[in-house]
Formats: sequence, C-alpha cells, structure tokens
Amino acid sequence: MERRNFMQAVLAGTAATGLMNAGAADSAPAAGGERAYMAGLLQQMAEPVLSNMAQGKLKKNFPLELSPTWDGRDPGVAYLECFGRLIAGAAPWLALPDDGTAEGKTRHRLQQLALQSYTNSVDPKNPDYLLWKGPGQTLVDSAYFTNALMRAPKALWEPLDRVTKQRIIAEIKSLRRIEPPYINWLLFAAMNEAWLLSIGEEADPLRMNLAIRKINEWYVGDGWIKDGESFHFDYYCSYVMYPMLLEILEVLVRCKGPFWNAKPEELLAQALQRTQRYCEHLERFISPTGTYPPIGRSLTYRTAVFQPLGLLAWRKQLPASLPAGQVRAALHAVHQTVWSGPSNFTRDGFLNIGFVGHHPELGDWYSNNGSMYIASEGFLSLGLPENDAYWTAPAQDWTQKLAYSGRQFPKDYPVKY
Repeated sequence: MERRNFMQAVLAGTAATGLMNAGAADSAPAAGGERAYMAGLLQQMAEPVLSNMAQGKLKKNFPLELSPTWDGRDPGVAYLECFGRLIAGAAPWLALPDDGTAEGKTRHRLQQLALQSYTNSVDPKNPDYLLWKGPGQTLVDSAYFTNALMRAPKALWEPLDRVTKQRIIAEIKSLRRIEPPYINWLLFAAMNEAWLLSIGEEADPLRMNLAIRKINEWYVGDGWIKDGESFHFDYYCSYVMYPMLLEILEVLVRCKGPFWNAKPEELLAQALQRTQRYCEHLERFISPTGTYPPIGRSLTYRTAVFQPLGLLAWRKQLPASLPAGQVRAALHAVHQTVWSGPSNFTRDGFLNIGFVGHHPELGDWYSNNGSMYIASEGFLSLGLPENDAYWTAPAQDWTQKLAYSGRQFPKDYPVKY
C-alpha cells in the first residue's frame, strides 16, 4: 500500500514539476542555457515512457509504429527497445545526486519511475512484462537495458528489491540461448556478460573475449571499424561499436576479468585512442548550422550519432584537440537543428520514426518507434553536473564554423593506432 501511494505521488508530480512543456523543444534556449535545453529535451523523451511503464500501461498507451518495410518479427520487442534504449541514455543524468533545484526534483521523480519500470519489466504478472522470450532482437535491446544499470548502479540497480534483481539476472542469463551473428551484435552479448561480471555474477568470458577480438580484427584504421567482414560507411561506430567496446573493457579492467593472451588495460587504452580519433571525425562532420551528413542505415536514430562525443565528455576523456566548450557548442547546434522539427513527437509525446520530423519511409526493416529512443544516447553529457567545466567553459566555434567563416582551423591527418 505504501509503495502504491508513493508511486501515485510521483506520478502526480509529472505535470507540476516538469522542466518543459510539450512544445518547448521547438524553441531555442536563452544564451548559456544549453544544459537546461538538453535536460528539457531528455525529460520530454522520458516522461511519457516512464510515467506509463511505472503504472504498467506502456503497452496499452504506446502508439506502436512500424517501418513500411518491417520484416515481420514480433512487434512486441518494441517495448523493450523503447525502455532499454531510453534508459541507457538517461542513466548518467539520473545518477546525479539529488538536489533542491527544479531539475533535481524532476530527475529524482524520473529515477523513481525508472525503478518501478525496471520492476514491472521483469514481473510476469505485470502488463508491461517485456519480451524476454522473444527473437534475436531481444538480445540487442537487453544490452541497452543492462548498459543503463552499468552506468548508474547506485541510482538504478542498488535500490531495486531482491526479487526484481533476481528476475533481471535470470532474464539476462536466459538470453545466452541466442547466438549473435558476426556483426555488431557480438557486443550486445558481451555487454550483458560484462554487466553480470560487474555485479559479481558468473559471466561467460568467451562472449566478451570473442566480441573484443572481432572488433579489433575489424578495425580498418584512422578511427573506423567495419561492422562485420565488409566496411559500411554509416554511424554504427557511434550507435554500438565504440561506446560498448569501451565500457565492456572498463569492466574487464576493474573486475580483473580474464582475457586470453592480452591485457585488458592495453586494449582499453587502445580503444580509447581510437574512439578519440573517431570523435574528431564526428566533430568535423557538424556544419556551421548544426547539420551533419545523413549517411548509412539507421538514420532515424537521430542524435545517437554523437554518443561517443557525449560519452567521452561525461568520462572526462575528450582529446586535447576537442575542448569542452567547442564540443558543447557544436552538439548544442545539432540538438537545436534535429529537435526543432515539430513532428518528431506524437501528440501524446512519444517519438516518431524520422530524422528531422516524422518520416516513416526512412525506417529500416527493423525499425519501429521504440527503436527511436536510442536518440537519448546523445544526451550522456547531462551526467556532468551544472557546475562542471564542460558546461561553464566559454563556447568555442567548431571546425566547420571556423573553416566556412574564413578563419584559421586545424589541419587533419590520419593516425596509425
């Protein structure tokens, strides 16, 4: 009874303490308000998902949208995609300490909704029990589900009750039945094992070691990785490759996980160097107006393209060539450009399939509107508090803005690591 009353109070706060109203993403923030703007956008994404799922009503109220080229897989996986991807991007923000600010109160409320959502997601009697017995796609999005727990253990894992923890562990271990194809999917299997290792559970070293070895074999140079045996010019180094590789290796180093004939510390240092180089490419892709090349598949993932920049900013690992004020200003321009589209969200506040606006035809054969919540991965820098130098450093013009205004800008050469 106390838990139910508490959740009612949390949900009642949705309208009262929000950082932004439904249309706030359409207007630019005041000067210096980049962080408030991003926090408002992330809240706008999270609010409908978490408030519904905490009540066991996500499946009931989520307006499922499938790509016109949908391949016929069980559409029930969309709800795992929606929650798992959203919470992976929101986790660093939700992990910040509570405070008395409007943002802090909103963040705490969303964290409580997220905890109840995790509980409901593995409760077989709850209407929002997720598709854990589903097809291969379940493995993909379980990795975002566990990645969030890895990124924010004190906010999202430790407060869960014993039964919920046991259920999550059992569901994740059950996914070992799925054999991933030799593409980026190897990292999804490895992420689950790394998370298990991080909480002291028995982990399968082969699923981690194989993924790391294949990713290193697929490295083509100058910061780019193939997604399998063939090189595709797309943003999968952003969506999956570098973020998951770094975080898996970090767990192996911290937990002293086994790795045959190699040192995880050296592999982590190498992966970080390569990620930093890839981030230099990403920064140079951003035009003076905040646009970027619409290349490759999964373009509807929107701002997830810039996950590595946000990840390294959050971890204080940006290369010296990318000052914090420059990265922040460039990403702010991107967010304003992408999220200015009035049809990015449905009338009820859920994400649509699209790029800048609603474009179902851009969806791939695996795309649904749950998939779109990977866009939250572009908000990882919100895991830095408002007084961090990333937010307070003076804004600097980024490379293309310098170049196309006739000013001096750095030359660019390939690297050999």
